[in-house]
Amino acid sequence: MRNSKLLHFSSSPQVTQRMSSSKKVVELFYDVVSPYTWLAFEVLCRYKNVWNIDLKFKPAYLGGVMHGSGNRPPGLVPNKFHYMSTDLTRLSDYFAVPLSSPSNPFEAMFEKGSLNAMRFVTAVAEKEGDVQVERVSRELWKRIWSTDQDITQPASLTEAGLKAGLSASQVEEFLTLAKSQPIKDKLKSVTEEALKHKAFGFPCIVCHVNGKAEVFFGSDRFELMAHCIGEKWLGPQPDKPTAKM
Repeated sequence: MRNSKLLHFSSSPQVTQRMSSSKKVVELFYDVVSPYTWLAFEVLCRYKNVWNIDLKFKPAYLGGVMHGSGNRPPGLVPNKFHYMSTDLTRLSDYFAVPLSSPSNPFEAMFEKGSLNAMRFVTAVAEKEGDVQVERVSRELWKRIWSTDQDITQPASLTEAGLKAGLSASQVEEFLTLAKSQPIKDKLKSVTEEALKHKAFGFPCIVCHVNGKAEVFFGSDRFELMAHCIGEKWLGPQPDKPTAKM
């Protein structure tokens, strides 16, 4: 694979250490209820071994960010909601992410919401590494934004966890943890952390460059982000031979 070749171009410990120490930390504050954040999530996952970055997943609660910032969801503005439906179809093809709106987007996003799902992801994040957090998050996104399935009930979270590679006992543990006060507090604290970065929605991407936090909102700021961190934007699919600026 191309990435593995890039990672093993030298056996020198000094070179490896230098590359590791110079990695720029990139934090993704996200909630699986947001389709635009799924796009950003997949792009960053594709670039984590292309760019010299240390990608950190920061599961948070979008409802808390919207309330705390005084923002209004685009789904509640008729013209924005209409545009979003068309926009997501085009973006699905461009980003190569299997986005498909739920049969009742309003119910999925605002009536059911994602609080239980994000507490479950937070529980996984507290006990497992980024690999499992990535897999579980992706399975939840697939359910709500690809196959039109629930993400609020324990059975739904169980199915997503099992598909992500968790064992039945792990899923049971995380479902129990998700109801605990420490996990609820952790999700709240990460949400508040996003608000401290002046987040008003997701995706909120924070790049730490030379001691300064550079904050980017949305899934269409990657070219500018690459410029700020000294990397090159190769399109949404960097491993694709036809990828262009």
